[in-house]
Amino acid sequence: MSTAAAPTTATPVADTPIAELDAFLGLAVDASTAWRAATIAVRGEALRAVAEGLDARADDLVLLARRETHLTEARLRGELTRTTFQLRLFADVLAEGSWLDARIDHAVADYPMGAPRPDIRRQLEGIGTVLVFAASNFPFAFSVAGGDTASALAAGNAVVLKAHPGHPHLSDLTGEIVAASLAAAGAPAGIFTVVHGIDAGVHALRHPDVRAAAFTGSIAGGRALFDIAMSRPEPIPFYGELGSVNPAFVTPGAARARATEIAEQFVASVTGSAGQLCTKPGLLLVPAGSAVVDALTATVLPAPAPLLNSSIAAGFRRSVDATAAHDGVGPLVGARGADGAPTVHVDAEGADAGDPAPVLLRTTAAAVVADPDALVSEMFGPAALVAEYDDESELVAVAKLLDGQLTATIVGDEGDAVAAELLPVLATKAGRVLWNQWPTGVSVTWAQQHGGPYPATTAVGATSVGTAAITRFLRPVAYQNVPDVLLPAALQDANPLGIPRRIDGVLQP
Repeated sequence: MSTAAAPTTATPVADTPIAELDAFLGLAVDASTAWRAATIAVRGEALRAVAEGLDARADDLVLLARRETHLTEARLRGELTRTTFQLRLFADVLAEGSWLDARIDHAVADYPMGAPRPDIRRQLEGIGTVLVFAASNFPFAFSVAGGDTASALAAGNAVVLKAHPGHPHLSDLTGEIVAASLAAAGAPAGIFTVVHGIDAGVHALRHPDVRAAAFTGSIAGGRALFDIAMSRPEPIPFYGELGSVNPAFVTPGAARARATEIAEQFVASVTGSAGQLCTKPGLLLVPAGSAVVDALTATVLPAPAPLLNSSIAAGFRRSVDATAAHDGVGPLVGARGADGAPTVHVDAEGADAGDPAPVLLRTTAAAVVADPDALVSEMFGPAALVAEYDDESELVAVAKLLDGQLTATIVGDEGDAVAAELLPVLATKAGRVLWNQWPTGVSVTWAQQHGGPYPATTAVGATSVGTAAITRFLRPVAYQNVPDVLLPAALQDANPLGIPRRIDGVLQP
């Protein structure tokens, strides 16, 4: 580990001048061309080099991240481990080869469609320069060296990273480590650049040399950027992760059998990282008068904690105030007085008086059905709404009125008839449906899906977590009747990469 002092956060970070940004984008075009032509082995080793570079500077990175984000050291070290893990995982993805989706159809003179079939070979290739808008709440895993950057680089593209203003110095330090590691591994100049400023981000999104973009943040910000991407003379793919309430549905049987456990795990999921997770469960449906409600009422919530920045704290207070002001909503735990301070069941020892307090609000399923726009609404921070239902049919009614979600959770038993009815409904509403687990803690795996129908994301068919994330930054190219020696390695007859391919319709391992 490096013992060098981390940069100070006192000095402001200047916005990137537009002329300088244009120069970066010009370099990125050539870098994408060269990187796309680089071998899979070279790209994989470069990703591993970035992971090693970040690991070597972990102490400096975590120290600076703590100063800029207020997140705990344990949370940040865990997140950095996740970040370097996913870089190495994408190196493994490259070597495995199925991401290329290589398909070979040999020529057939008497093809049944009535005309000869030509020799056609198809694979996925890098789309070109990718613009990544970093997130505020994950300064490592969804920021400079996060999943969007890792998957875009793995796919063979240059990355222009628009830093989040919530951790600008950390962004620069991380960017320096990433760029140096890539250069040392032989990546072309211009393969990775960090830029700052709203104007720089918007200008880059409109720039003709940018071929795709990814974003993690608010619905308002993401939708504005999505509209820009779609209104370009040549629209580009825009993969935005926006907002989600992540509802959880507790069946009567589960409420009777394990009320205390459900309450404890729900509160832990709501308040972990001060509730600043896109998968935080913001709506819990429980049987009216159940032991779950009693257990929640008796819960001592964690102490108020600083949020990522003043803007997020202000937004949190506004969203909680708006929900609490609804006629059908009342306090459950952590009710607040006129001064905004917690009044009941909050362990506030050592807390800053200005830090937002965790809070659970209370309503009914009937109220949610009557006014879903107001009550199925994200409160980004340590808050959630608990809705009590009188009849199991109300669970399905609420599920059917949901907008798109990242996740939806069922807490129940296999024999619960309502669970069997809920599951297919929730599968149409969310990208990930959980059974007796809580949605925070998104594992990076081959099968993971972190996305969902709008407004959870702007691209329902994509994921920003897991190995399938690489497909966002690829495009299919078919080669017809091209001589074998000129074909990309994945499509040559000898299969020099040794990867799985579909040949004449049959998948070959």
